[in-house]
Amino acid sequence: MAYVAGDLIRDDEYNTFVTSTSPIGINHIMGTGATVYGLGQTELAGVAAGDGGNTVTAASWNALLTAMDNIGDHTNDSLTARTQVVAGDTIAIKAAIAADLVSLAAEVAAGSVNATAISAGSELQSSVSGTRYVGSHIVEHTVTFANANNMRFFFNAGGKIRVNLTSNGGGSANGSTLTDKDDSVAEMITAMGNFDIASVQSTRSGTTETLTTDGFAIGFQDVTTSYQTVFLLTQANGTYTSMTLKGEIKGNATAGSTVNVTIKMSLTDADSGDILYTSNNLSSIDVNENFIGVTDFATKLMLPTTAQGLDPVYTLSGSAVTSNTTA
Repeated sequence: MAYVAGDLIRDDEYNTFVTSTSPIGINHIMGTGATVYGLGQTELAGVAAGDGGNTVTAASWNALLTAMDNIGDHTNDSLTARTQVVAGDTIAIKAAIAADLVSLAAEVAAGSVNATAISAGSELQSSVSGTRYVGSHIVEHTVTFANANNMRFFFNAGGKIRVNLTSNGGGSANGSTLTDKDDSVAEMITAMGNFDIASVQSTRSGTTETLTTDGFAIGFQDVTTSYQTVFLLTQANGTYTSMTLKGEIKGNATAGSTVNVTIKMSLTDADSGDILYTSNNLSSIDVNENFIGVTDFATKLMLPTTAQGLDPVYTLSGSAVTSNTTA
């Protein structure tokens, strides 16, 4: 039946609001859920099913309203203003319950992109090139969760994996003076900014340089067991316009079954004119003039918190440097 504000709430209608998966009820949105739904919160109990005449208590109705408000607070979704009921009140359908459940479902399915109860975690892994180089610095970092559900809950609540690139510079022989290559790396660092892998998409906070490959529509929900390129940046304005920075991701299974995400980052200097000057051919030029200084890829999590309605929240079980190669 159509839900009309002011109608008496029947047990089967209440159970639709709470336990249904089609239309989506609050438990599928906030509980275990599946695919793009689920936040790992404690699910509500339905009422005993009968002929539609079983009692829906004030406590049950208030639990539904509270649960909706909690998820609305975390996702920053604007829900219809409602007051709770007390024992003895006639339990009637409140305005826009069904519409608000649809709205909450859409917020969670999108990865709670408007959530602000998100806190930056500490650095998980750092991969340093370890030496000056003229070819590439390629690293793989893996973030692992206890199980596939916990990983899905993390991303659905607005969690992200963040990758940053920094450079200590000092491509020259004395390890402190910057080279032209270091300047080019600095431009690539700015162009990428924060590389964030979210539920249904990824982003970079930078905007500069040429976006040669745009796969930012790829997020956690799109992972396969093979690497997919999220982005490839090519330097547009510096001296070394062949320099590229690439980000790729994969899982140990497809979304819904994977318990980890591996991020592969590649900073590549394809310039073919690199040479190591010798003592017989210096002419006041540093021996490492064409070299890149030490670079560092670091990974952290952007963590959902309990500040605006969720409890519990979920995080990783471990992380690792899968590879770190300088060539």
